[in-house]
Amino acid sequence: MKNSVLRRAMLAGAIATSSVLGIAAATPAHAQFGLGGIVYDPTNYAQNVLTAARSLQQINNQIQQIQNQATSLINEARNLTSLPFSSLQQLQQQVQRTQQLLGEAQRIAYDVQNVQQVFSSRYKGAALTGTHAQMVANANARWEDSVGAFEDALRVQAGVVGNIDGARTTMDGLVSSSQSATGALQAAQAGNQLLALQSQQLADLTALLAAQGRAQALDSARNAAVEAESRERLRRFLARPTGYQPGNARMFHD
Repeated sequence: MKNSVLRRAMLAGAIATSSVLGIAAATPAHAQFGLGGIVYDPTNYAQNVLTAARSLQQINNQIQQIQNQATSLINEARNLTSLPFSSLQQLQQQVQRTQQLLGEAQRIAYDVQNVQQVFSSRYKGAALTGTHAQMVANANARWEDSVGAFEDALRVQAGVVGNIDGARTTMDGLVSSSQSATGALQAAQAGNQLLALQSQQLADLTALLAAQGRAQALDSARNAAVEAESRERLRRFLARPTGYQPGNARMFHD
């Protein structure tokens, strides 16, 4: 549109110049002087028109460059704008709740040294070959270990299920924010927070598997200890010097 206006201005100037030149050629020399004695030069006038047209084109080009630079700056500002929605605190709280449940594990903690110490004292070695009272006490302790582990697994399961609703709310907010992102930075931040949400869900899944595996492992260890203890009791029974002595048993009292 601007080029069309420019062409029209230049065409009008050329026509005006041609007209002026034609009039000047047909007019006597004395007609080229005004009342005040000022000389009217049609050639100079045409040159001035062309110069003004070129200046107008340069100004239009500069205006266009300024507009392009302003648009570029606006786009850069959008790309540098931070996402107004942040789910980091909520995700951290959910992870902390799961860690707290794992830290409240009963009797046997999620610690290598503690596991080794407990197994040495209740599940193998001398714990299966002590006195009758010691064997009974260790068997009862192993049963309590298994019951506590299953209870811990159920509590972790409940915590993970409780985090599902918070994860859904976080996901809805992140998807909505990513769809309305105005720049590259906001889109990248929304994507990073979605990855953080996935990491939190993987952490919950890892904790759940760990709790279930702990309960199953302790129950399997308890069964193995019961078998070993049973063999020890049988060996002691068979090793009695007097052997088995039958006797009379009274079923009912008079």
